[in-house]
Amino acid sequence: MSDSNPSPSQELSGKQNESALTALVNSTGYPLVQENGQRKFGPPPGFKGPPPPRGCEVFVGKVPRDLYEDELVPVFQKMGTIYELRLMMDFSGTNRGFAFVTYCHRSEARRAIKELNNYEIRKGRFLGVCSSVDNCRLFVGGIPKNKVKEDIFSEMSKVTQGVVDVIVYPCAVDKTKNRGFAFVEYENHRAAAMARRKLVPGGVELWGQPIKVDWAEPEPEADEDVMSQVKKKSHYCWC
Repeated sequence: MSDSNPSPSQELSGKQNESALTALVNSTGYPLVQENGQRKFGPPPGFKGPPPPRGCEVFVGKVPRDLYEDELVPVFQKMGTIYELRLMMDFSGTNRGFAFVTYCHRSEARRAIKELNNYEIRKGRFLGVCSSVDNCRLFVGGIPKNKVKEDIFSEMSKVTQGVVDVIVYPCAVDKTKNRGFAFVEYENHRAAAMARRKLVPGGVELWGQPIKVDWAEPEPEADEDVMSQVKKKSHYCWC
């Protein structure tokens, strides 16, 4: 199965209903390409501009192993415009029981979570839909305290790909030194995950000493509905 401009018939092999998937591709105009253990449906035909921002992706769990895009897409399209649906696949041709759906707008993702969690996709089979934690940041400990942001950025770029920023906090006692750790930001979740996979076993050293690497806790994003209520209430604050 080739990843370079495959035809629908090449892509839709496996245990799934090939004719139904081909009909879906033809009716929507969305591309359907399989790569790296997942199949991507999207982006929309003629889509221009950057991908949707963080907060537009939902995680879909408890997907029946013999259920595919021809059944998932019509359900999730009712919530808004799908930018991309990624279905995780096994080599056997069955899915791995979960998928990710990215919408063009955050409001559409919130609606999908609200209306499709516990949705009965088949008789007695209910989907689990929740917000996807698209974490792009790693915690890196064990950094020499005399290293500055530029040093850390340079070293991390040598051993991993996709580094876009480094966040360093100064020591409370000596502002010229760091606290022995930093947060490294990557261009996307995949780049961060690949970096973590490489660094977590502990075989990589920076400046001749071992480092500790793990996911940084994602910063919670304020819900737009909550923020709108805060703004409304602020008009009545006389303090």
